[in-house]
Amino acid sequence: MLDFSNRAKTARHKLSKQIFLLLVLVGLLFSCGGERTFVPKPKGYPKVVYPEKKYDKFDTDYCYFRFEKPAYAITVQDTLFFDEKPEDPCWFNLEIPSLNGTIHCSYKPLNEKNKLDKLIHDTYGLANQHSVRADYINDYVVQTNSGAKGVILEIEGSVASPFQFFLTDSTDHFLRGALYFNARPNADSLKPIVEFVKKDIVHIINTFEWK
Repeated sequence: MLDFSNRAKTARHKLSKQIFLLLVLVGLLFSCGGERTFVPKPKGYPKVVYPEKKYDKFDTDYCYFRFEKPAYAITVQDTLFFDEKPEDPCWFNLEIPSLNGTIHCSYKPLNEKNKLDKLIHDTYGLANQHSVRADYINDYVVQTNSGAKGVILEIEGSVASPFQFFLTDSTDHFLRGALYFNARPNADSLKPIVEFVKKDIVHIINTFEWK
């Protein structure tokens, strides 16, 4: 005689177990189902502590001009240029340790060797060396109240030198400046720092005067 009661209990037990597993599976499907939006985290950059906007005089005995420079910049006379002495003692750097940057400045007297049109051509040539990685290059003619004339070159993109300029009196003097950072060129991470230093370079130009 077959024991139908035991067989029924076993069947009910198996069915209950199957229903439980099915409910768990459905729950997992609903919890994991549907579209899930992945939001990538933005790139993080180290926080920059900007120095205070103060200025002091640049007025040395080895240069032919004066201006107001940012107080956070250290003046270092450039005594070597590619292991050689520069053409004139008035070659110097405005080093910015807090922002890991330098404004390189080189002076040349206007003469038969250093003609104005050649120096201007060379300045644009040096700026165009960055054109491979530049988005574009803008140039602006400037003239200060003291009679200095020149051009500002803004080089947009992930370039080594994003801001350059030259100033001249058209007869005797020519000064070129270029901003560089001791870091891998990255337009996104450097842009706030470049904008900060650009304002101070414009201040240098606006306060510039020949001796």
